[in-house]
Amino acid sequence: MEKIITIDNLIFEYSKSEGSENIRALDCVNLEIDEGSFTAIIGKNGSGKSTLAKNLNGLLIPTEGTVFVDGYDTADDDSIWEIRQRAGMVFQNPDNQLVSSIVEDDVAFGPENLGIEPEEIRRRVDKALEDVNMGQYKHKAPHLLSGGQKQRIAIAGVVAMKPKIIIFDEPTAMLDPKGRKEIMKIIMELHKEGITVILITHFMEEVIDADRVIIMHEGKVLLDGTPYEVFSQADVIRKANLDVPIMVELGDRLRKEGLDIPQGIIKEEEMVKALCQLKSQN
Repeated sequence: MEKIITIDNLIFEYSKSEGSENIRALDCVNLEIDEGSFTAIIGKNGSGKSTLAKNLNGLLIPTEGTVFVDGYDTADDDSIWEIRQRAGMVFQNPDNQLVSSIVEDDVAFGPENLGIEPEEIRRRVDKALEDVNMGQYKHKAPHLLSGGQKQRIAIAGVVAMKPKIIIFDEPTAMLDPKGRKEIMKIIMELHKEGITVILITHFMEEVIDADRVIIMHEGKVLLDGTPYEVFSQADVIRKANLDVPIMVELGDRLRKEGLDIPQGIIKEEEMVKALCQLKSQN
């Protein structure tokens, strides 16, 4: 499978006040991300996950090392426009991404800056709003919408630019459970359409359907693999002061109570199946 992002010995440091040592947020990160994949990146606050996200579309430039996005070096000023077209980004607070007083104008803002023809912009706006189930709100004012609806508009604005990659930097952090579920459904649908998805989150239930899970800890990659591979190392995750998915926690507790529950269960339906099999054996 073709690699759409290549990260080689990435170091990123934030500057402190004059005379003080810089803060190293990322320390020799090496990653490759497949085109069309769904990669979830998790970690506690300060782990470097959001800094990594911002290095993936040129919002931040490596202190050392390189980041290539679809073949373009993020440190190359002449390539930044190409990178931003290929790698869109959705942030935690949708209010920071909404720029217009009417929803359809807001979604059109990105394509307009790309110099797209007006007729094509209208098609893209309508399609993007339908993709996020917000077509009926195209003439509404964004400030009258709920937090979840605003985040869907922010996603539509990125989708309308037709990027190959969408980086979601904790897009559900400010939403209630219903809003989080709606946004995750949209993210999964975008992935099914072939968009490369990179999801930064701290909600464990949001990562179990990813192709790959990366756990960041103190600026480094602590674990990297499929959800089953990563969450089979629950003790390592807990030592990094992170939670594990509810079904992993439940499985551990049931085994301590003497029940023969298989290792590697991370989804609710898997736990139900295991419990039903256990009951049928007794």
